[in-house]
Amino acid sequence: MARLAVVSAMHEELRALLPHLAAPQRHERAGRVFHAGELDGRPALLVLCGIGKVAAATTTALLLDAFEVEAIVFTGVAGGLAPGVNVGDAVIATELLQHDLDASPIFPRWEVPLTGRSRFPAHAGMSDALARAAARHAGRVHRGLVVSGDRFVSTAAESALLRAALPDALAVEMEGAAVAQVCADFGRPFAVLRVVSDRADDHAHGDFTRFVADVASRFTRDVLLDAWTALHA
Repeated sequence: MARLAVVSAMHEELRALLPHLAAPQRHERAGRVFHAGELDGRPALLVLCGIGKVAAATTTALLLDAFEVEAIVFTGVAGGLAPGVNVGDAVIATELLQHDLDASPIFPRWEVPLTGRSRFPAHAGMSDALARAAARHAGRVHRGLVVSGDRFVSTAAESALLRAALPDALAVEMEGAAVAQVCADFGRPFAVLRVVSDRADDHAHGDFTRFVADVASRFTRDVLLDAWTALHA
């Protein structure tokens, strides 16, 4: 099976990559279509996971167990949180956290119960490869904490609360931390590539829809194809 899988949250990103997959084969599991083949002469598995942490966790577990994938790259868009993280910038996660997870007072806020941890680190080498490629295709590349939750953050008030609670968070999205937790359970490496589609504020909904259709799919395709050989190093 493929050593490396690319998981996309949106249809547009998957559609942009599929024409580059040589000798494609379809496999269906749990309502998902897994596309196996080769990208740039190396084995690959492409799949649409859907939106949200449960969808991402289910897809990741299937990849690592049923398909025995060795590493995962998750792609998608995110809302910028930190100052200077603007629309069109790339964000490469160094670690991920579920901002909506709170089992306090039994466990500290954000800590995944019974694990003793709230932050899950991405693979440094894979992240480095993505960052180098992204720098050739995006205006700016940021690396740091990305936070995930089952809510589309779309008001300035929500963004302000997240910045106050997690001042080192660069961006917010809905899947990455779930992928990170499952990969940690399996002991498999992963990386998360996001392109900023909006500022997670009152204009986020309109910006998001336009950006995914016009920019994000091509950006993800170009960065992954650029980084593909390095990701296998």
